[in-house]
Amino acid sequence: MTPLQSDLLDIAQRDFPLSPRPYAELALRLGVREDEVIDAFATMRDERLLSRIGAVYRPGAAGASTLAAIAVPPEDLDAVAAIVTAFPEVNHNYERENAVNLWFVVTAPDEAARDSVLNAIESDTGLPVLRLPMIEDYHLDLGFLLSRS
Repeated sequence: MTPLQSDLLDIAQRDFPLSPRPYAELALRLGVREDEVIDAFATMRDERLLSRIGAVYRPGAAGASTLAAIAVPPEDLDAVAAIVTAFPEVNHNYERENAVNLWFVVTAPDEAARDSVLNAIESDTGLPVLRLPMIEDYHLDLGFLLSRS
């Protein structure tokens, strides 16, 4: 990761500008050109260092989401994770050291759309999806300082 990329991710995690030209504003802050910022984000997307740039909403504030998990045979984990990741409604997924070893979050416009995605994941993987609806929300700051400064 280049210094520019890590600086951009540091800012984007908590302070992405809400303006008509956010990339120009980031460029101004970092002393580079707007096209350099756009190219850096595009490269990170292409290299799968990030999947999206977008707002994170309090659960239940817009649409419907749920934490979900699948017990995947270890030898199939990469293939099943690729299937899950291919759904645009999946924000992220990660491996856990447990029999239920693939965890992910699904966000959709409404409950019917969310459930349709979960059903499609079950169908495409041939594995049952454990649906873990939120009972109580907690704020976890998942931002990580990436730059060297």
